[in-house]
Amino acid sequence: MIPFNKPVYVGNELEYIEEAVSNKKICGDGTFTKKCHTWLEKRFNAQKVLLTTSGTAALDMALLLCGLEPGDEVILPSYTFSSTATAPLLTGARLVFVDIRPDTMNIDEKIIEAAVTPRTKAIIAVHYAGVSCEMDTIMEIARKYNLKVIEDAAQGVMSTYKGKALGTIGDFGCYSFHETKNYSMGEGGALVINNPEYNERAEILREKGTNRSKFFRGQVDKYTWVDFGDSYLPSELNAAYLWAQLEKADDINNNRLSTWKKYYSSINIIEGIGLPYVPEECMHNAHMFYIKCKDLEERTAFIDFMKQNGILTVFHYIPLHSSPGGRKYGRFYGEDNYTTKESERLARLPMYYEMSDDETDLVINKVKEFYKC
Repeated sequence: MIPFNKPVYVGNELEYIEEAVSNKKICGDGTFTKKCHTWLEKRFNAQKVLLTTSGTAALDMALLLCGLEPGDEVILPSYTFSSTATAPLLTGARLVFVDIRPDTMNIDEKIIEAAVTPRTKAIIAVHYAGVSCEMDTIMEIARKYNLKVIEDAAQGVMSTYKGKALGTIGDFGCYSFHETKNYSMGEGGALVINNPEYNERAEILREKGTNRSKFFRGQVDKYTWVDFGDSYLPSELNAAYLWAQLEKADDINNNRLSTWKKYYSSINIIEGIGLPYVPEECMHNAHMFYIKCKDLEERTAFIDFMKQNGILTVFHYIPLHSSPGGRKYGRFYGEDNYTTKESERLARLPMYYEMSDDETDLVINKVKEFYKC
């Protein structure tokens, strides 16, 4: 069986975990955490980055830092993971789902402004498959209506929009380092803070409501509880695992891009299916490769065919606005022209670091066989 995903492993992970253990510092914000922070900030030209226990935790922190109040509204796409929606709910905000673009599967920037009301306080831009949303338009709308912009860049580490790293364009950016992502620490994520005014509040929020971070920097002689907070620090063991991969980030990225390009050039000749679209101003990270079947019935048959041939392919999100949680906590603005229809067509092919040529060729050949190409 060719799996859908294999967690990244580059070779130094266990060595670094052992080093963390030998240093007798395995809780958060140790040496490896700081190395990851520094690397992410320098590589992406980010004002400040904080590792978190998950991409979901990063989203939670971002929405809490936005200062939303019960009854405020947050605009977001329905085609996304539940974490994008549950984060605003921590503040008591309501969800306003809008349709997606059929080409990138990202939020349709042309619909956002019409969905704005006096209660709107934030926009969440989800960069699907590591391909950026149309951020210039989104930021223009945000400035016009004084809205916060949170980039859900869970899939977007190493991707850019007009030369800027995803996560560094809005007010906050959120990364995921889950085992299904290009770079992994098992469970983990990171919050990117693009306005220094939020730095101290973010540290307090992340450290159980205390000013412990200032204490460790020698800025206060003792630390105490100062505000609301939670525990969002990953352990040093997780950070050590991630550090091994950040050291080889370009190798991982180039390897995945090679597989992605091979998929595209080989499958592009098949008539009747859709392929990923990457706008000219975007550089993606080969987070995933998907095809779009004719409809739900064809996709079901395709996934079954691939499984019978030892290849695990999967569909992706069920639109949130049609879920019990979506109906309870939000509403869909406008018409669902593409969200449901396009989500029912999409099937993801296996994609992982060091996927062999033989594995890639087998997947391609079976796709062609299904479509009688």
